[in-house]
Amino acid sequence: MTGRVRGVLAAVAVLGVVGVIAGPMAAAQNRPPGVPRGEIAIPVAPESNVASSNGPLRELEPDGPFHGARAVVVMVSHGARTTVRLQVTGVEPATGSFGAHLHTGPCVAGDGAAAGPHYNTDVIEGRKPVRMDREREIWLDFTVGPSGAGAASTVVPFAPKPGNRSIVIHSSAGARLACLPLSWD
Repeated sequence: MTGRVRGVLAAVAVLGVVGVIAGPMAAAQNRPPGVPRGEIAIPVAPESNVASSNGPLRELEPDGPFHGARAVVVMVSHGARTTVRLQVTGVEPATGSFGAHLHTGPCVAGDGAAAGPHYNTDVIEGRKPVRMDREREIWLDFTVGPSGAGAASTVVPFAPKPGNRSIVIHSSAGARLACLPLSWD
């Protein structure tokens, strides 16, 4: 390999590294309104719908493990496919396994019944018999580690219909412990 070829290859490598670093930096500097400094806006395909919620969990069981806990949920639907990601922090006691699901109703502190049943595509579309599984509902089971945090994600073959919904966190025995509102048009 000649010195000239080595020089060209080195220049291409440097430009590649600069592009990897400069792209996100430029996106951060030209962020859309509402995107905080230090965060990067990720463009989503125009045919996608995004719903998200971030904040303190509303307690459904007084003095439960989610007192003072926070959560973030992001749901991205593209066509007939939806990806959902949930992250929970500040859980006390700091360990345990929980189930979380999209529910049909709103999140109301102290009133777990307000959230209604699990969002189920068979029920929404009037199909019988109703099947309850990971293809018809959004299940986000997670384990909280010693840091008091847990996360879950899932992909489902449907796009939930808009509305005032909620992500409800259940104990392993099914009791409703906390919820996070999730609304979109």
